[in-house]
Amino acid sequence: MVLKKSKQVLDNKKISFFNCINNQIFIFFGLISLTCIFSDYFKGSNLTIPFIITTLVSSSITFVGIPYLKKIKIKQIIREEGPKNHFLKQGTPTMGGIFFVPIGIIISNILYFKKDDYKIILALSFLIIFFMFIGFIDDFLSLKKQLNTGLRSNQKIILQLFISSLFIIICALNNMIPNTIEINNKMIYIGNLIYPFGIFVLLAESNSTNLTDGLDGLLSGCSVLIFTGLAITILLENQIANESLAPLCIVMAGSCMGFLFLNQYPAKLFMGDSGSLAIGASLGGIALISNNLWSLLIMGGILAAESISVIIQVSIFKISKRLKGQGYKIFLMTPLHHHFELKGNNEIQIVRSFWFVTLLLVIINLIFSLSLNS
Repeated sequence: MVLKKSKQVLDNKKISFFNCINNQIFIFFGLISLTCIFSDYFKGSNLTIPFIITTLVSSSITFVGIPYLKKIKIKQIIREEGPKNHFLKQGTPTMGGIFFVPIGIIISNILYFKKDDYKIILALSFLIIFFMFIGFIDDFLSLKKQLNTGLRSNQKIILQLFISSLFIIICALNNMIPNTIEINNKMIYIGNLIYPFGIFVLLAESNSTNLTDGLDGLLSGCSVLIFTGLAITILLENQIANESLAPLCIVMAGSCMGFLFLNQYPAKLFMGDSGSLAIGASLGGIALISNNLWSLLIMGGILAAESISVIIQVSIFKISKRLKGQGYKIFLMTPLHHHFELKGNNEIQIVRSFWFVTLLLVIINLIFSLSLNS
């Protein structure tokens, strides 16, 4: 009787806890919606309706798609060397990127088809869709092999390099990318170096988002904030292309937001590489064209930290093994979120902390942008 009562109390706590998480997601949605409303009021930007529409469509299409993924057995495979509690996620449907990424592209193309700078939307659509396709191949091969890895790392890099180069060529032929880098309102001229640098940015950003996608709601939540921050930054700068770039950012934020409703802990669906690579490519591409690489670096601090943690871990391990015959590790496990997991932190706590840090970084960037452009 006592055991039964204890179990009932525990179950009630679980229900209360998960309801709290759901409420937080709605608060998250409300926060971004309010930001869009303020932007529309003060800047005449028309962001609110596209954000809400995209969020609703993304959430609905993704929800409808989950049973189909289950039916054809598109399920996540957990790597053996990962945290042991992740084995509970084995079998969760994956490859969700094929649902929410195209929604953002389709809606942005429909809404801004007749704009003068529509060619920018077209070029970015090409970039995002093909990075999604690279991720799809990787996800598909992973499922086929029944391993956590699909494409080999060199194969993935070659494909990313090819698509990035094509995108840069398209942008160069249409004068879409400035040959300067703006840092704190100072223009640094780099000339034609912007083209190889642009390719590096796309590779770095897409692989950073890929590494960040390791906990329920982590990348999707951070992406919503960064895309929104990019949209407001572009509007504050009063760029010529802000009529299409800012709405594209907010539409991508809506796509990620709709997915987040189903990707929050415990995730009913994972985005897979088809989602994470596309998100990184879109962030990098928008930042390149809008000359907001510095802003992206600030707002995407979590993405950078995740990537840098892997680089440090691998480098220290290889160097120490070569010098001393034994490899040493700085972190318990990388990417960084796994280190905090193995330190005993709850997954939800880690995700919420990373969201909060991203929100602070977005606010800091917007304060700087507002002061420089006032």
